Amino acid sequence: MSKDHSAKKFHLPSSGLGRTLLSLLITAVVGFVYFYVTLPALNLHDSQFYSFLILLCIIYTVCVFLLSGGMHRDVVTTPKEKVKSWFSFVKSRCLPVLVVLIALLAAAVVGNVLSLPLLRATAYRDLLSVDNGDFTHDVTQISFSEIPTLDRTSAEYLGDRQMGTLSDMVSQFEYSGDSTQINYQGRPVRVAPIAYADLFKWLTNRSSGLPAYVVVDMVTQEATVVRLTEGMKYSFSEPLNRNIYRHLRFHYPTMMFSTPEFEIDESGHPWWIAPRVVKTIGLFGGTDIKGAVLVDAVTGESQYCEEVPTWVDTLYVPELIMEQYDYHGTLVHGFLNSIFGQRDVTKTTAGYNYIAMNDDVYVYTGVTSANADQSNLGFLLCNMRTKETHFYTAPGATEEAAKLSAMGVVQDLGYVATFPLLLNIADQPTYFIPLKDATDLVKSYAMVNVAQYQIVATGNTVSACEQAYIKMLNEKGLTQQEQLPINQVQGKVAELRSAVLEGNTYYFIRLEGSDLFYSISAAQSREAVTLNVGDQVALDYTPAEDATILDSYGLTILGRNAAKEQLQPTVSDGEEAAVPNA
Repeated sequence: MSKDHSAKKFHLPSSGLGRTLLSLLITAVVGFVYFYVTLPALNLHDSQFYSFLILLCIIYTVCVFLLSGGMHRDVVTTPKEKVKSWFSFVKSRCLPVLVVLIALLAAAVVGNVLSLPLLRATAYRDLLSVDNGDFTHDVTQISFSEIPTLDRTSAEYLGDRQMGTLSDMVSQFEYSGDSTQINYQGRPVRVAPIAYADLFKWLTNRSSGLPAYVVVDMVTQEATVVRLTEGMKYSFSEPLNRNIYRHLRFHYPTMMFSTPEFEIDESGHPWWIAPRVVKTIGLFGGTDIKGAVLVDAVTGESQYCEEVPTWVDTLYVPELIMEQYDYHGTLVHGFLNSIFGQRDVTKTTAGYNYIAMNDDVYVYTGVTSANADQSNLGFLLCNMRTKETHFYTAPGATEEAAKLSAMGVVQDLGYVATFPLLLNIADQPTYFIPLKDATDLVKSYAMVNVAQYQIVATGNTVSACEQAYIKMLNEKGLTQQEQLPINQVQGKVAELRSAVLEGNTYYFIRLEGSDLFYSISAAQSREAVTLNVGDQVALDYTPAEDATILDSYGLTILGRNAAKEQLQPTVSDGEEAAVPNA
């Protein structure tokens, strides 16, 4: 039987040049795959770039060694001889690569040393410029329509739940969770794109892209899915070239970026905002932001803007601002003082929140001493677009202490406090704290005075909470009576009803000569439980136009009716007969 000579065996190149070219080809293929997956910036300030080059040097050296037969040409018997033979081989065949490898390692080590705060304390301290501000002047009282009543977790829960109501989308797409808090048409909202439900759903829908994004109003707690006339082709859920990271890297190979943020402009068009990261101290230190690349989420068109448009709200992330202030506060008198003497050393507290002012988004965080005790020295407000930062002196409780104080008032209900938002209420620095139940839904609100955190007011609406808080401030002598927008009505109880709404018992009171009802919860006033028709009362309430039921936050019984009438039965949610005009 004759042999088939048509099948030829693969032979390694016999010449040194051939083996070198094959080694370079293998190195290039492995390098491309590594680059495609990890996407390092081709920039000497990026530590991943050094890892990438070092990997290429190692791959090339191994390929040359294996393709040339390596140490098998010589007889080596001991480990010492094997190591000696290996170094001899590398020196003779890969000397240029070895030189590059040593130079890279040396540059990385020297670059790290020159970037240490120990040697560059002044440069690190000056990364953030902080001015002192006047709280009552700078932080004006904002209206209820501008106060966010949700934290990120609750907003994303509402956004995810809204996706479940859309039968035509829920099987193909899901809520991404990549939400960003912005000011949109004068209101604080969280926006997030939707994402492909899985890889197969991506394959079937990638040609048309993502058809919508989700907007959660942080004030009204209303979630809306906004449908697009043309789908978004660029997002984090794209696995290949249209992945937003990969799209940015291929168009801007030398730029370093922080995590792109999803935003919409004032017309509702979706964008990705990719802040450009620069290193300002040594090779790897002094992280800062210099402009951003704006990527159209629909078309992929992009442009680098050193000065971003005013509708962009999230150029600087809170973590970077807090890191820079920690350098500013701890290195105020040099590196050694930050460790040993710690004179005038301050740092940020563990957490932050957002506040909307002047059509910009500001990040808020507290400032405490180096000992991290239970009191704050003041707080920071930083514009997330311009990095303009002000420090406000306001000694008082930390955010965690304020949260515990608020939860103590509603401990019987088991509500959990979110991270506080700092507000100016009657010229008093005040922590505003939404209170959530076990399902991450906001059920109540608390206001805690920063200077005297034992002053805590709660309410089932923001307005009722504020009115109750202002009343407490007045009783403590912290405000003037003429400053207080308190509304009060007195009269005899003509009708009294009750209902259990969302786990809370509410009493609905109508006074003689009026068609209005005033609602107050038992959690706000225990005296409401003892109220009877015919009692003389005074009610503090929140005014509202065209309303038949007004929220009350204070009840005082001025006189009792001798012939007490029985309260109408209490009913649960859904039994509308117990709630007037419900």
